[in-house]
Amino acid sequence: MGNTTKYTQVKASRGEIPSDVVYENAEIFNPFTCEWSISSFAVKSGFVVGTGDYRAHESVDLNGRRVVPGLIDAHVHIESSLLVPSEYARLVSAHGTTTVVADPHEIANVCGVKGISFMLAEREGLPIDIFFMLPSCVPATPLDRGGAELTASDLSSFIGKDGILGLAEVMNVPGVLNLDPSVWEKLSLSPIIDGHAPLLSGKDLNAYVAAGIQSDHECVSADEAAEKLDLGMYIFAREGSTEKNLSEIIRIVTPCTCSRFSFATDDRHVDMLVHDGHIDDCIRKSVEYGLEPELAIRMATLSPCERFRLNDRGALVPGRHADFCVLKTGARFEVEKVFKNGRIAQSPKPRSATGIRHTMKCTRLPPDALDIRGSGTARVIGIVPNQILTESLEFEIDGRDLPDPGRDIIKAVVCSRYVDGSSGSGLVHGFGLRKGAIASSVSHDSHNIVAVGVDDPDIRRAIDAIIQNEGGMVAVHGDERVLLPLACAGLMSDLPYEEVCEKISALNTCTREWGSIPEPFMYLSFLALTVIPHLRITNRGLFDVDSFSDVPLFIP
Repeated sequence: MGNTTKYTQVKASRGEIPSDVVYENAEIFNPFTCEWSISSFAVKSGFVVGTGDYRAHESVDLNGRRVVPGLIDAHVHIESSLLVPSEYARLVSAHGTTTVVADPHEIANVCGVKGISFMLAEREGLPIDIFFMLPSCVPATPLDRGGAELTASDLSSFIGKDGILGLAEVMNVPGVLNLDPSVWEKLSLSPIIDGHAPLLSGKDLNAYVAAGIQSDHECVSADEAAEKLDLGMYIFAREGSTEKNLSEIIRIVTPCTCSRFSFATDDRHVDMLVHDGHIDDCIRKSVEYGLEPELAIRMATLSPCERFRLNDRGALVPGRHADFCVLKTGARFEVEKVFKNGRIAQSPKPRSATGIRHTMKCTRLPPDALDIRGSGTARVIGIVPNQILTESLEFEIDGRDLPDPGRDIIKAVVCSRYVDGSSGSGLVHGFGLRKGAIASSVSHDSHNIVAVGVDDPDIRRAIDAIIQNEGGMVAVHGDERVLLPLACAGLMSDLPYEEVCEKISALNTCTREWGSIPEPFMYLSFLALTVIPHLRITNRGLFDVDSFSDVPLFIP
């Protein structure tokens, strides 16, 4: 914003010239004081110029409605919604969100620099502001191989560009602690650095913080969050489709600490966004869990601005964007109208399907990929309900007796989308499937094809469907098939969000009839995530996150 615009706003603030619009008779929430007051506020050139008695070209009577600043998501992967940015913005803006801080490392893992550039270009003309943190770990670990490898030099070309805030979640904790030069070169790129340190504690956590990493969104308990808060970290209380941590984290939010807490949805599928909401849902749930409404609203507005040094938004005070929500009557937090830069937020115009396509290099699963030979004590991945953590379980297994639905043990396989013939298999407990198979090209972070199933032919059919469609999510049982194509890099759909929601709802209905746990595709997408404890599967086979090494299926 140039000085001329600033000069005009100063004149409007002093009442020397009329504002563009004054919103009268509003009950305004001030996140600096966590108090409400009945007043009017004036807007000039999209910015608040003052509260109180102002003249303007237009006046709008809000009839005593509660007004809060626009809501902000402190950490999200837009790709995980399964929507391209324009559709994502159209959906979340209706729930009061006006700003998100996103990490495009999903598409970066598939398409590299081209993926980041695509996401940056897509932010133009949207009813929300999208800021990006640069993906720090592509690939997630030195052992993983995806579609790209981003060095500090690659990332440095984005530093200073409009919309870039800093360095995204630093997942390579061993690289930080062991002083890996390539990791530390990235840490020097920006003074704003987000963390990713599940279960990290004690001296290793001290060292991680000493490296300059300032936030964490992976806390699953109040004790873990409290330790990180004590060391000065910002805590992003996360509530995604599977990562449901609010009820724990909210326990330690107080009037003294709320400035260090923000909300993050991280990975939230389109159906949850449609049915439950976005940051408005986080506010409602936090209040249900016992948090004072004013503290919850503070976490959703000013707190993330202070963390990311976004001093031009987050409160309806002079010099800040006039981004705000008018709430419905009643005590419950429900958004009625959303305003961006002082005007009703407008849905983006429909965009042609110009996303990035990614051709699958694999042709089909190798013939022996699903064979599990031998017997003995086997490592089995254990699904943890409502978390992306897994358990490292041990079962006595005879390969000839698989699958074992009585103990809920089925096969899991990861097939590289980048190299033909590269796959790894293992066993998983907790999906609940009694028949059929599911597969997806959304598989954090390398986004290889991942599948689980009760029947080997169904697993093969599911993987073949993903390859033939160059990405998607599918459920297969014999001739029965339900498919959601993901044409944009095999991660996002180019369809309107209403249609994507219908298709993923159809997938969930189908798998529920087959006995599956809720949200099976979100759990499936994290099976190969090698930076979250404890046991994972990749195209190389099983991976033990605790020892940070590949391990055999059967324990010697």
